[in-house]
Amino acid sequence: MKKSAPALRRSMTAGQMEMISLGGAIGVGLFMGATSTIKWTGPSVLLAYAFVGLILYIVMRALGEMIYVNPGTGSFADYATEYVHPLAGYLAKWANVFEYIVVGMSEVVAATEYLKYWWPHMQTWIAGLVIIAFLVLANLASAKAYGSLEFWFAMIKVITIIFMIILGFMVIFFGFGNGGHPTGFSNLWAHGGFFTGGVSGFFFSMSIIVGSYEGIELLGISAGEVANPQQAIVKSVKSVLFRILIFYIGAIFVIVTIYPWNKLSSVGSPFVSTFAKVGITAAASIINFVVLTAALSGANSGIYSSSRMLFKLAHEGDAPSIFGRLSKRVVPHAAILGISGGILIGFIIDIIASVYSKSTANMFVIVFSSSVLPGMIPWFVILMAELRFRHNNPDLMAKHPFKLPLYPFSNYFAFIMLIVIVIFMFINPDTRVSVIVGAVVLILAVIIYLIRHGFSRERA
Repeated sequence: MKKSAPALRRSMTAGQMEMISLGGAIGVGLFMGATSTIKWTGPSVLLAYAFVGLILYIVMRALGEMIYVNPGTGSFADYATEYVHPLAGYLAKWANVFEYIVVGMSEVVAATEYLKYWWPHMQTWIAGLVIIAFLVLANLASAKAYGSLEFWFAMIKVITIIFMIILGFMVIFFGFGNGGHPTGFSNLWAHGGFFTGGVSGFFFSMSIIVGSYEGIELLGISAGEVANPQQAIVKSVKSVLFRILIFYIGAIFVIVTIYPWNKLSSVGSPFVSTFAKVGITAAASIINFVVLTAALSGANSGIYSSSRMLFKLAHEGDAPSIFGRLSKRVVPHAAILGISGGILIGFIIDIIASVYSKSTANMFVIVFSSSVLPGMIPWFVILMAELRFRHNNPDLMAKHPFKLPLYPFSNYFAFIMLIVIVIFMFINPDTRVSVIVGAVVLILAVIIYLIRHGFSRERA
């Protein structure tokens, strides 16, 4: 039977909420995923990031419009249940849980590899257990402790990207680190053209880009634990969107402008090559530290986000009731342990699977992209829910200060383009298995829901 979940404590600041959203969206999808996106489409990856950024803008403005009226933990799933169908809310919540277990799994494994840079003889399983235990303790402490940790994780990534962009422009215009010879912009077209992968490569790159941007909807989940949510939501949606686009497009622009895209390493992060280009001999150590914090940040955000969803599912009768418990610190400790246990199991499976994979880059694409389709579900339901939200609340919209522009055409445009990206994920042999895995998980969730509840809008 559906019950009202206990309220969580509003102990996070607006600044922490912004950094949580940045931390969720600026992760290994940028630092590691840039390798694949550049390989598939060349310099035109800049337009691909901007194009998906437009879709992201529409989704976040639609979410911000609804959160302003009714902020609450797990808000996009609540809106899906109320304005679309209970099945949509159910899918959004379980998709979020699956997505972040997979992302957490891949990022814990990545973090163990980054630690080996400094401690090459460290056992992978020991490093993994230490990392998972550290993240669990941070999440069990309090929402405020989680927010503080994520704030500093995100700050490290943001400072690194800003530093790289500044250095990059000095290379492009003044030849800093390049013998005083400005590189100019010729690398954008001098190695096979701007659109090196054609239309298909352009759309192939969008699957990893969407996966990189996924996580910004954490704004909706953290809204239940932030003080003055209306004011914080408007400020956060506007600033976070702007910052993410600047960081992503700015960083990728520097990479493909100062370094020939077809000479970037096929394994690891192109950020190392870019820093090395400007003469920073410690580039590998610097980037290794940053991608380590990126991996920890991604796993940290995932545990936070999906534990709140599992908490809600337990109180709605769609997950074991034990996951609905709150600790004395007013955090869903059982759900946090459940999600962390899932990541631990995935971590073990990933270690076993890595024995049969010869390429770290290919393994990253397969695991990371398995989370992309489930991660799209919140975007789909946000776009659908906002249509019904507008229709049902004409009085509220008359004086609403934060409306989605170009409604409803912007909704339809974003929805259709997300479907097109999924189709190209299936066409692309590198992501075909991953999108099938994501689809199977969603289909199983639908079947389980229909067996338990049927298709009626009314839930027992």
